[in-house]
Amino acid sequence: MAYIINDECISCGACEAECPVSAISEGDDKYVINPDLCTECGSCADVCPVDAPKPE
Repeated sequence: MAYIINDECISCGACEAECPVSAISEGDDKYVINPDLCTECGSCADVCPVDAPKPE
């Protein structure tokens, strides 16, 4: 199961830079993770200041 970014996201962009497979991009109101690219490494969750990325 891929990670998803919940509504706690503050659009800081910290997660996007940490993703080793470039699965994270800026969405309309928060960052989003492409589930087809996500490898479930958890790097995004490790750097998020509000714990927005969670395993789906």
